Amino acid sequence: MKIPELLAPAGSFEKAKTAFRYGADAVYCGTGSLSLRSRAEVNNDDLAKTIEYAHSIGKKVYATINIYAWDEYYEEIKKQAEMLNTLKVDGIIASDGGVIEVLKEYAPDVEIHVSTQANTVSYHSANFWYKNGAKRVILGREMNREQIREIMKNKPEDLEVEMFVHGAICFGYSGRCFLSDFLASRSANLGDCAQSCRWAYNVYVEEHNKPGNLMPVEYDEKGTYIFSSKDLCLIENLPEIIDMGIDSLKIEGRLKTEYYLAVVVNTYRTAIDSYLKNPNEYDYSVYLNELEKTKTRGLTKFYFEDRNNKDFQEYDGKQYNPNYEFGGKVIKYDEGKSIIEIKNKLKVGDTMEILLPGEIEPFKFEIQELWDTETDESVECVNPGKAGQSIKMHLPIKCEDGWIIRRKK
Repeated sequence: MKIPELLAPAGSFEKAKTAFRYGADAVYCGTGSLSLRSRAEVNNDDLAKTIEYAHSIGKKVYATINIYAWDEYYEEIKKQAEMLNTLKVDGIIASDGGVIEVLKEYAPDVEIHVSTQANTVSYHSANFWYKNGAKRVILGREMNREQIREIMKNKPEDLEVEMFVHGAICFGYSGRCFLSDFLASRSANLGDCAQSCRWAYNVYVEEHNKPGNLMPVEYDEKGTYIFSSKDLCLIENLPEIIDMGIDSLKIEGRLKTEYYLAVVVNTYRTAIDSYLKNPNEYDYSVYLNELEKTKTRGLTKFYFEDRNNKDFQEYDGKQYNPNYEFGGKVIKYDEGKSIIEIKNKLKVGDTMEILLPGEIEPFKFEIQELWDTETDESVECVNPGKAGQSIKMHLPIKCEDGWIIRRKK
């Protein structure tokens, strides 16, 4: 049975380290204004550090140049391609045919991965990209199991296939959407999506035979979320996906927190390893329960099981998880007083959970005492202020630097 790569998003060097720490085999990150998440850009120095760090621990890094580029972008694309070739990035994710031609010339030593933005939804399309230099194609998220299976049966043997298994779904064909540009003059295809599909809308209809007399279609005080989709989650279907021979399982979320990364990556890592070890004993409910602790929208399988599925719209808009939140990150472990970078309010008596890499069950404990990092004085609670603010607390088990702690609300 082929062991699939677990591929995680990395919006920064620190997020990349968190993803690797919790079991990712590879990460993908942006290249400034040339990726579809320009707000999660990794500057050149951090990108170099990420690649060097990943290679030192036997992991991989893929960089994205997956915009649909106007002509004025190409000089910058050439520079980025040359830089990535020099840094020995493991792959470049692109979707524009013109960009891919540039990559062949200016980054000849780097694999080309065809982005989901290119809408690869058939083996005919996969074969086209293979003939034009692609090492890997990333499938459109709107495909079902039968369509994916057909591609796996008919693609070239050495063409790798990557698919999304978890994360946000764009309200557009594999993410190709012009709504943001139309409403906010921010093009999703150039990396500056305003996420217009997540906005609340007030909808009006024209009253019959009374032109101009608009009647509101009301939902609640928040408006009507007519576009916003639930998040993709294929944890239940993981065995079937692995059995298909998919090469890489992708998690969406370069704008997400380190907490989100730790939970989702660790869950899929343990699920994959569990299935490979004991295929007949796979129980997805254990992993789904863990993923529920970080979700902010409903979860859906989209079209994977059923092309007629309509249960993937989130009409309530984005919600905040009512039960758990990012507590902090271990900066320095000490048997007495460990230093924790805080992310939300913490107080004595709070129930906390330490996320253990490679283990689906977190370690639970209660905060007995907190100490100010600078004065070492005992305090009852702490609120996050400036970035990097920390507190001291006793951790009941030995932890490694970078482990994530969550707070039960």
